[in-house]
Amino acid sequence: MKYSLVIFDWDGTLMDSTHNIVVAIQKTCADLNLPIPSAQQASWVIGLSIYEAAQKIVPEITPEQISEFAERYKFHYFSIGPDIKLFTGIPELLENLKNRGVLTAVATGKSRYGLDIALKQFGLESNFDTTRTADQTAGKPDPLMLYEIMEELLVKPEQAIMIGDTSHDLLMARNAGIHAIGVSYGAHNRRELDELQPNHVAESVSELSRLLSIYTQKHVY
Repeated sequence: MKYSLVIFDWDGTLMDSTHNIVVAIQKTCADLNLPIPSAQQASWVIGLSIYEAAQKIVPEITPEQISEFAERYKFHYFSIGPDIKLFTGIPELLENLKNRGVLTAVATGKSRYGLDIALKQFGLESNFDTTRTADQTAGKPDPLMLYEIMEELLVKPEQAIMIGDTSHDLLMARNAGIHAIGVSYGAHNRRELDELQPNHVAESVSELSRLLSIYTQKHVY
């Protein structure tokens, strides 16, 4: 099977931000006198919208607290955000796909504001053919953002593949009827990814790059 559209998750897949997100979540809970999750609990919700993540971490949280949670999380995340880097090899991987005429997109649990800042920070504003964020459409694992991406780019499900580091990404791909590759260097471990039965699980960016060089081709409208 050859895919002409590669849809990437952002945090933990392209950007090495798992630790920063976990710390921001823990500091936010401390600010609001909410139970502070373990690193494992906080990393599990990465990929979800911040509102759904808050409900998963603290089921008893009130609607009023969720809004405050989102504001405090944004404060803490962007306070430490400038030090975040792309995973080694990601810029080259993206450039290779672009040069070969493969369509690329981002489907992320980040906000539009947060993704735009990250794209500008790394000079990737024009690198992707389209992007979707959780506050623009339904969050993961709802498949709506994948449907919207494919409709915009005139791509059929069998031509697209999702790349992500969490079970939320892989479940979204399954719900949309498209194939997926998990990456085990992000937020969720290999066992959690294997449970969703993706086509492959890449242990490194270099392995992901090798797989995509084999299974992608130029998109023809």
